[in-house]
Amino acid sequence: MKYLIIGNGVASTCAAEAIRQLDPEGAITMVADEAFPPYCRPMISMVLEGAVPPDRLPIRDKNFYDNLKITPVLGKRATGIDVKNRRVFVPGNGDSAQTAIEFDKLLIASGADPRPVRAEGTGLKNIFYMRTEQHVRGMLAALPSARNALVLGGGLVGFKAAYGLLRRGIRVTLLIRSGYPLAMQVDETAGKMILDELIRHGLDVRVGAEVRAFGGNGTVQSAHLSDGTEIPCDMAVIGKGVLPALSFVPRDDIDTDLGIMVDEHMETRAPGIFAAGDVAEFIDIARQTRWVNAIWPEAVAQGRIAGMNMAGRPVAYRGSLSRNVIRIFGLDIMTGGIVNPPENTSCRVIRRISPAQNTYRKLVFHGETLAGMAMINNIDQGGVLLSLIQNKTPIRIPGEALLEPSFNARQVMGGPVFA
Repeated sequence: MKYLIIGNGVASTCAAEAIRQLDPEGAITMVADEAFPPYCRPMISMVLEGAVPPDRLPIRDKNFYDNLKITPVLGKRATGIDVKNRRVFVPGNGDSAQTAIEFDKLLIASGADPRPVRAEGTGLKNIFYMRTEQHVRGMLAALPSARNALVLGGGLVGFKAAYGLLRRGIRVTLLIRSGYPLAMQVDETAGKMILDELIRHGLDVRVGAEVRAFGGNGTVQSAHLSDGTEIPCDMAVIGKGVLPALSFVPRDDIDTDLGIMVDEHMETRAPGIFAAGDVAEFIDIARQTRWVNAIWPEAVAQGRIAGMNMAGRPVAYRGSLSRNVIRIFGLDIMTGGIVNPPENTSCRVIRRISPAQNTYRKLVFHGETLAGMAMINNIDQGGVLLSLIQNKTPIRIPGEALLEPSFNARQVMGGPVFA
């Protein structure tokens, strides 16, 4: 059996390990555009802020490929898939335009690419995305001479970049489209609490403005905004989110929407072709609709399940759940499931905010089950709430009781339904 894996991240790594456990003799090839061995992508922001050194990034030792008898094809981005003839194309060597790699079973775990920004001058030095090991090494090299940094995007990527640079003692200006950061993860109340904490530590926030052009003589020196203002910056980070890496996927043979559509075995419409990780689309447990939850624990689970199914052991994936845990200065933030339900839904929302303790809790109920939560500080019971969402457990105590920092978890599953 010839297994081919596109990608070199945690989904690919877990898939390869699952395959090798079940099939000791099959040939495994891994193709990836990065030449760096498998590493912990979420830790990039921690490297930027100085919390961990770059040599902590790898998640497997240097003998990973040899130990699992994997043929690595690194530094080459897949350019196409011939579904009928079971081939994947990659750039060739020397005069060869491209090389074809044959497969019996294929896993597409190509991850996601940074969402580009439409502005002049993005080719200047010291303008970075924050997605790869190479990106963070470039940022680290620019830090000693950086005094003013500009960060584009108030989502998770931009937010972590701004926080990391603030921790380095650099003056940071953050451009966000909405009125507060992390708008996809928290609501306005929590977002304003986070924003106040960042401003208290020196963050300059500009709402609604976008970069039209970067200026500089070889290296970025300024940014010209849509409102006519000019911001000095000797470093810029583009953190406008990510998009699933789908450019090489033939849409006539493999269904795509938000990502590559898969079934409960992580298999696409094309038999023997699977997808996992940031590129895969399956049912979101809370939303009960197809979604791409590009988070580390789901990539681990999807990769492992895809690998097992590729090697002939049927295992079903139950679905994904969005969740995040973040710490910024004096705030611990935890979110999961549906945090901002549409107004036209039947969801019920309850909140509690305590300015004196600087705490906030928001719970979203759908029928008799918990569908979403957001917490700032006192997040010890957050894991229990996530479990209630993931298992769609009927709530058998008044929903308001779950707002208490120390609710009785045993009572949740006993008694009449209140939510």
